[in-house]
Amino acid sequence: MDNPVELDPWGSVNIRDYSHLFEEFGIAPFESLLDRIPNPHRLIRRGVIFGHRGYDAVLDAMLKGEKFGVMRGFMPSGRAHLGSKMVMEEIIWHQQQGGSANVAIADIEAHTVRKMPAEKCFQIGINDYLLSIIALGLEPGATIYFQSKMSEVKDLSLELAAKVNYSELAAIYGFGGDTTLAHLHVPVVQSADILLPQLNSPMPVVVPVGPDQDPHMRLTRELVDRINMFSVFSHDEVIKVYPKGASESIFESLRHRLRDSFEVREHEGHVDIMVPEGETGETLEDLLTLVRADVRKIELEYGGYAFVPPSSIYHRFMEGLTGGKMSSSRPESYISLTDSPEDAEAKVMRAKTGGRVSKEEQEKYGGKPEDCNVYSLLLFHLLEDDRELSSIYNACKKGERFCGACKKEAAELVKQFLYEHAEMRNDAASRIDDYNIVGYSKKYLKV
Repeated sequence: MDNPVELDPWGSVNIRDYSHLFEEFGIAPFESLLDRIPNPHRLIRRGVIFGHRGYDAVLDAMLKGEKFGVMRGFMPSGRAHLGSKMVMEEIIWHQQQGGSANVAIADIEAHTVRKMPAEKCFQIGINDYLLSIIALGLEPGATIYFQSKMSEVKDLSLELAAKVNYSELAAIYGFGGDTTLAHLHVPVVQSADILLPQLNSPMPVVVPVGPDQDPHMRLTRELVDRINMFSVFSHDEVIKVYPKGASESIFESLRHRLRDSFEVREHEGHVDIMVPEGETGETLEDLLTLVRADVRKIELEYGGYAFVPPSSIYHRFMEGLTGGKMSSSRPESYISLTDSPEDAEAKVMRAKTGGRVSKEEQEKYGGKPEDCNVYSLLLFHLLEDDRELSSIYNACKKGERFCGACKKEAAELVKQFLYEHAEMRNDAASRIDDYNIVGYSKKYLKV
């Protein structure tokens, strides 16, 4: 039996078989949602986004024209690279579909966990991350902030911290006796980031992440269940409503509201909402949605949070250009969004491929694009046309295409992208005042 996968947000993760994540961590396959998604991004079309938690709620809101959001934090401990670009594109795509976009620069985490000087966090956050995401197409109106300057995040993190203890954090993250108090607090700060878009108006929110970040999502969803006043769920074709942090008087107000709208059976400590007899399945889900909406209204009226459990989508990792994991200590293993086009071209020409050892073997056996980091560049980042990508894949598999041609094409595309991205970053620097960025100061802008 294979060893279980360990997901460590601050360590290295090497996942060869993503299907293990479905069983071990309850991540759902994304494939079942594909037919419902309008105008899917290439990362969705190509299976780079492979799994999700609760994305149905976001997709339902998207299709109905209702409110939803997308949120992601970036830790300013190193240069933004093509992996960062992938997440930025996911944020921008959701904004284009009508979602509210939320971007956090995780300077608290970078400072306390990565030991980055505070000034450096602001410089990297603005020049590497914010300029790049604006250059890629993030529109004004997005909520953008540095954690350390966002009082709502710090206040909410304190409320969430009261709902979790050291033993739970140690079990989730492997914290030990040498873990600093600041590091212990970082997970609840991240949970506060994830929930911030709902602080004034509960709605479905998706967080695009790699699977190594799933512990944060599981923790946040659990904290939502603890901090909300009521728990609402279905069991045996009955919808059950339990009070948690609500007083008896608030619960009585809720019972009164529910009695006006639904068939209610009252029990000591909870109420059951009955599904009309003979109707199950989709009707149960519809009724559950209506009950939750009523419960949230009551909770908000009495000063509760009424958070919707956050959703997440998970993307595959791209191997380092030279093989193995990408590493900030090995610049040759990744392409930064601020690399010179010439440096990036040289990195691509040195990249590991899936080709055979000789031209003759390539022609005889065909290449292995699934093991080729140059092909991965085309798949993840450089080619928008699915038919062209498929043509390259098939030609490689048949031994009709050789590594030199792929490297030259990928290197040229990387150069073209970085030339254009540099121009767009300069334009973003001239427009950055159009964006309301909490914590932004022009003194850190270096472009």
